[in-house]
Amino acid sequence: MKIVAVGLGLIGGSLCKAIKKHTNHLVGGIDIDRKVVKMALSQNAIDYEAKDVSEADITIVSLFPPTIIEYIKENADLFKEGSIVIDTGGIKKRIVDAVTPILKERGVTFIGVHPMAGREFSGFEYSLDDLFDNASFIMTPLPDTPKEEIHIVEDLANAIHFKKVVKASPEDHDRIIAFTSQLAHVVSNAYIKSPTHQEQLGFSAGSFLDLTRVAKLNEDMWTPLFIMNKESLCFEIDHIMARLKEYRDSIMNEDYETLHDLLRDGRILKENTPVL
Repeated sequence: MKIVAVGLGLIGGSLCKAIKKHTNHLVGGIDIDRKVVKMALSQNAIDYEAKDVSEADITIVSLFPPTIIEYIKENADLFKEGSIVIDTGGIKKRIVDAVTPILKERGVTFIGVHPMAGREFSGFEYSLDDLFDNASFIMTPLPDTPKEEIHIVEDLANAIHFKKVVKASPEDHDRIIAFTSQLAHVVSNAYIKSPTHQEQLGFSAGSFLDLTRVAKLNEDMWTPLFIMNKESLCFEIDHIMARLKEYRDSIMNEDYETLHDLLRDGRILKENTPVL
């Protein structure tokens, strides 16, 4: 197959490298930064610079969420009839709702996907051919998405060493990802803003590193992600604020029994959480 990746950043670049490493598909790349395209060619991440998406059997649109929608709308007439378009955005419903009917009119199947892997760094220079090894590949097909196309994308994910393929509705994806990913980034980014942070040198170890790892984020990407999933994310923020108040009140009131129970319940939940 001919596969064209639009956007050769961390995720797009890593997908290209993984496809080249594990399959015989012909891979083309598109990026507004010509230096990135040249870098991808020099590292054998892509076979050629694609002029557009007109020859692609599968197009991978790996841009920031609002730009995914813009790009697909602006280039809708160029996608090859009978081809498949997937995106790698961190939210799904807004994207799926915006582009699926447009592409369907042109005989093109859109399937929202979300590769569950990443790094604290962004850009092609940090892309890896093994970034997705043992990671989950989330697909959000609709009830009328052709099963043959679903299988094609699923087979591609398996071929490039994703550990598991998980299928969910776009709504369920966004609701769950607000908890498993987006809330963690909000909490980490807020946690590091304590005035005591200026004094942490020499006092910090694994706990500090674990909790602050994802504070180093790309605000250009995460700002629209959070806002486009505001209902689910705000539900999770409200919930954690309520739970934190329980801990805060029990500590302030020296309520040993309540605090002990809160800590015990959290430990048990963690121990019973399945390993990914």
